[in-house]
Amino acid sequence: MGFLFDSFEGWKQYSERSGQSLVSVVLEYEQEQKGRDIGATYEGLGKAWAVMKDAVKTGLEEDMTSRSGMINNGAKKVARYPKAVLSPEFQQLIARALAAKEVNSCMGRVVAAPTAGASGIMPGVLFTLQDIHKIDDQKILDAMLIAAGTALIMEQKASIAGAVGGCQAETGTAAAMGAAAIVFCLDGSTDQILNAIAITVQCMLGLVCDPVAGLVEVPCVVRNASAAAIANSSAQIALADVSSVIPVDEVIEAMGEIGASMETRYKETALGGLAVTPTGQRIARRVLIRDIEILPDDPQAS
Repeated sequence: MGFLFDSFEGWKQYSERSGQSLVSVVLEYEQEQKGRDIGATYEGLGKAWAVMKDAVKTGLEEDMTSRSGMINNGAKKVARYPKAVLSPEFQQLIARALAAKEVNSCMGRVVAAPTAGASGIMPGVLFTLQDIHKIDDQKILDAMLIAAGTALIMEQKASIAGAVGGCQAETGTAAAMGAAAIVFCLDGSTDQILNAIAITVQCMLGLVCDPVAGLVEVPCVVRNASAAAIANSSAQIALADVSSVIPVDEVIEAMGEIGASMETRYKETALGGLAVTPTGQRIARRVLIRDIEILPDDPQAS
């Protein structure tokens, strides 16, 4: 039986003991636990990568105005702004992460990576990484397998759901997946990959899930962009062999402990944080009234 992805140290040790790469261990898991052969796994990854790229392009080219009005073509505004804060590449990273997440908020097609609420992070990270470093698609698909293994363990040791562990669980996991993917694509070692995950999650511990009006729009969209930036900074730090000090498994256990102790109002309930600010409550009332107004007069109407 293949590795069951219950710890990062176990993933590393199993890889070394079996003489397989981290990627091969994930492929083995997919084959033995899910019944998917290698060809089917890569076919699915290829489709997911195509959807991710399409979401970025859609968000940057088409109208992205959500029904609530809270999302209004922010990605295009960032992409077209004439002055870059750091570099044009950083500006595009932010715009691309925003773009893919705006597609989700506007009911478009995205890849849940690991959730729809965090669906802008991996596309923004991978699209920009490929653009800058000219990485081929096969390497990107292998990086997605590294990201998948990362999410599997984080789900086991903590959570990937905002309703369970706050936004640290959703955008935190996605950012960790992105950081691991970056380090892998830039030929980092296993220890550097795991260190990147640890550093990323350390930067996002305690982040609450407080969606305004209960919609996955504010602050979710901008958090996808900031998480993409954290993924890149963590990868840069890890590639330079700067230690996270706290081992990755212990970091994820801390994430789980924080999520378990977090008050319910900060776990996707829209009962705390930004959702209960005066402006947040006004938006919620407006959205509710609008939804009531569009309901058909006949309850039986389809």
